[in-house]
Amino acid sequence: MKRAGIVGNGPRWYLPHLLSYQEDVDFWIGADRGAFYLAEQGLPVDIALGDFDSVSADEYTVIEKHAVHFDQHPSMKNQTDLEIAVDAALANGADQLFFFGVTGGRTDHTLMNIQLLYPLLQQGKRAVMIDNGNYIELVAPGSYTVDSEGYSYISFLPFTPEVTGLTLTGFLYPLENQTILWGSSLCISNELSQKKGTFSFHKGILILVKSFDAV
Repeated sequence: MKRAGIVGNGPRWYLPHLLSYQEDVDFWIGADRGAFYLAEQGLPVDIALGDFDSVSADEYTVIEKHAVHFDQHPSMKNQTDLEIAVDAALANGADQLFFFGVTGGRTDHTLMNIQLLYPLLQQGKRAVMIDNGNYIELVAPGSYTVDSEGYSYISFLPFTPEVTGLTLTGFLYPLENQTILWGSSLCISNELSQKKGTFSFHKGILILVKSFDAV
C-alpha cells in the first residue's frame, strides 16, 4: 500500500498537527497554500502544485525552496487544485489518500471535497478527510470494525438517497437491519459502548464521521 497525504488550502486553525501523521504517509502533496503548511510544519513537500493564487510572495518563495517537484497551473482551469492533487497522487501509485486542510473554509469547497471521495471509492481507493475535530470517510456495503481513535462521537449519514440493512453492534445506540434516508438524523452522534464496534449494511454508500465537540 502506498499512502499519500494531501494538504489543501483550508484555514490554518482547522488543520490537525500534521507531524502526528507522518508515519501514516509515504509522500506528501501540497495543493496551493497547503504546500506552505507542509513546509511550515517541517514536513517534506514532495509535490507542490496549484495556481498558488492564495499565497503571499514570501510564502511562494518558501514553497519553491522546499518543493521536490513544483508544478504551477493557471488560475483559469477546469479543475480545483485539490482535484489536480488527487490526480497526482494516483499517478504516483497511491492506494490510500489522507486529506488535510480541505474543510472549514468555503462551504462549496467543503461539499465538493467530500464528493471527491466518491470516485476514489469507486476505484477501490481508501480516502479519508481529517481536520482538527473530524474524520470523514465514504464506505461501500460490507462489514467493518470501527475504533473511536480518540473521537467522542461516531455518526453515519447516507451519501446515497438510502442505505439499507444498517446494523450497529458495540454502540450505545445499536441498530438492527435499519434503512436510513436522506434527511434522517437517526445515526448522528452515536458512541461506542466498548473499545471497538462493528457496522454493516447491504446497499448504498455511507458517510462515516468521527468527531468531537469544539472547545
